[in-house]
Amino acid sequence: MDTDIAMILLADGLAGSAIYMLFGLGLVLIFSVTRVIFVPFGSMAVFAALSLAAMENGQTPAAIKLVVLFVLIVLAMEFLRLLRLRQMWLMPKTLISWGLLPLIPCGIAWWAASLDSETLRVVAAILLVVPLGPLVERAVLRPIANASVLSLLIVALVLDLVLSGLGLLWFGPEGLRTKAELEGALALSSNFSIRYQTLLTMGTALVLAFVFYFGFQRTRLGKVLHATASNPVGARLVGIRPAYTAVVAHVIGAFLAGIVGVLISPIITIYYDTGLMLALKAFVAAIIGGFFSYPLTALGALLVGVSESYASFWNSGLKDAIVFGLLIPVLVFRSYFASRAELDEEEEDV
Repeated sequence: MDTDIAMILLADGLAGSAIYMLFGLGLVLIFSVTRVIFVPFGSMAVFAALSLAAMENGQTPAAIKLVVLFVLIVLAMEFLRLLRLRQMWLMPKTLISWGLLPLIPCGIAWWAASLDSETLRVVAAILLVVPLGPLVERAVLRPIANASVLSLLIVALVLDLVLSGLGLLWFGPEGLRTKAELEGALALSSNFSIRYQTLLTMGTALVLAFVFYFGFQRTRLGKVLHATASNPVGARLVGIRPAYTAVVAHVIGAFLAGIVGVLISPIITIYYDTGLMLALKAFVAAIIGGFFSYPLTALGALLVGVSESYASFWNSGLKDAIVFGLLIPVLVFRSYFASRAELDEEEEDV
């Protein structure tokens, strides 16, 4: 390995780190608010990528069918709930919030598929997966919101398998790749250049990371989400509804998934089941951050992305094992200090 190869691998690692950071931010946000390790995050990114590829081929994206399916399921559940509570006067509001609003991105995607505008297609692909976040939360996760974290994780894994199966059914088994949002490369030396798409990916991740930070610190919505994540019981006592914060968290998470999907689709070939591996590697970054710290999650994503890039050069067959092996020292480190903290508490009690 010479300097040029090391720089190329570093650039690829930073691009991968940006993707894992966006994944990790979404995972930490949803987990902190709802206690759900949202594994289907990866499938939603895949649906955004495959929808963009379908629109570039002049086809109506199959993700519209998925949104319509969940809209019908949620409307049926809401109808039965309101009927049981004898609150049918709320049905018009329910039809607007759970029926009309999720179908607006579907109409935009259907319209964008017939036009020759790459910018509109990218926006439509991102918006198309945004309704899936709250719809999935309402249909599958909210009924078991009080279950244990392990039970919620099992349900999330099963849900991801179901979404992957629907992706296979409607998108097909073929891998697709989209056009780059920015063509060309920036030459930094005679033997080293970095693609504009890679720079776009890293820049988008940095901008969204700063938006996350300032949004949680400065805005009312960010403070509501932070309060729910810090003290759910206290948040309820001051009038913050868990259902509202869960919907907001899943909307933001699905939006991040859509952005990830359109950013990675020009770089790698996307299949219907690509999302699970991406989500698991972002899961490693989130664990490094303890599922509560956004800066540590970003640091974990940097470690995962760069390690994966260099590991693929040394031994591509073991790169996944090396990435997941990063969990071992982290878990040992956390376990050691957790046990020390418990011993210190016991000594203080004595």
